[in-house]
Amino acid sequence: MEIDSAVVVDARGLACPLPVIRAKKGLNSVPVGALVEVLATDPGSVADFEAWTRSTGHELVQASQEQDRYTFLIRRTH
Repeated sequence: MEIDSAVVVDARGLACPLPVIRAKKGLNSVPVGALVEVLATDPGSVADFEAWTRSTGHELVQASQEQDRYTFLIRRTH
């Protein structure tokens, strides 16, 4: 299933907390209900995005890993 994201945030090569900070900026640039795709290489980003979306109320629609690349789809909820 292909999902269109409004913004792609490239956080590859960045360590915690920078991928989350970049994702927050991306979410702030889109309307409520839009998707932001975040690309990351930090293995810790999996737990970081799970915790961050849980604490902020945004929806982690999808999290996937392909070799050393992580992709997150986050829906802005407010």
